Amino acid sequence: MFVFGHRGAAGHAPENTLQSIAAGMASGADGIEIDVRLLEGELIVLHDERLERTTSGGGHYKAMRLADLRRLDAGNGQHIPLLAEVVTAVAGRAALNVEIKEAGIARQVVAALDALAPPAWQPEILLSSFDHATTAELACVRGRMQLGVLYEGEFAPALSRAQALRAWSLHVPLADAGPVQVGAAHAAGLRVYVYTVNESDDIARCHAAGVDGLFSDHPGRVVAFNRGRAALRA
Repeated sequence: MFVFGHRGAAGHAPENTLQSIAAGMASGADGIEIDVRLLEGELIVLHDERLERTTSGGGHYKAMRLADLRRLDAGNGQHIPLLAEVVTAVAGRAALNVEIKEAGIARQVVAALDALAPPAWQPEILLSSFDHATTAELACVRGRMQLGVLYEGEFAPALSRAQALRAWSLHVPLADAGPVQVGAAHAAGLRVYVYTVNESDDIARCHAAGVDGLFSDHPGRVVAFNRGRAALRA
């Protein structure tokens, strides 16, 4: 199974930081998942709208100047990275899933990635968002990059939307990672990536259901599971 380190390797280092991303790649993750927002024209890597949970700051991130935001401690002395810094760290070493957390910035994200990412690596970039309008816009402007349909709620409408948008993958919550759903997605030509899978029993269950990949805070656990399966087949 393909494994994305969720927010880098959020179970091992402060999420969405360069340290976490480095930890994810060091664990053997095939890809890195990050969250992107916009501030003062710059794309920043940050999950929450508010700063309390993940940084030394407080309040809404839009209330801060970019320079001040970048001075905050995001854990272990790390700062909130720019998308450009992440691309520099990951390009050519792993795939990258960019989840857009803010509506209305799809075109800016695609334009930035098109400028930052080597053309040969761009097909390894997967774009996604929970926001339906953002996902639809990404389907039109993604260029060489792939589209993942990320959803909460009901499986069937999400599957239909992914088909209509000619998506590469459907990103399903762990509760929907069953053989019926996986079979339906595969029949529609979609890969199935499951979020967020951290426990060994859940990793095994997803494998048994036939999923293509997982998002994990502990990507090394999925890497170890894959190696164990390969050893059994040898």
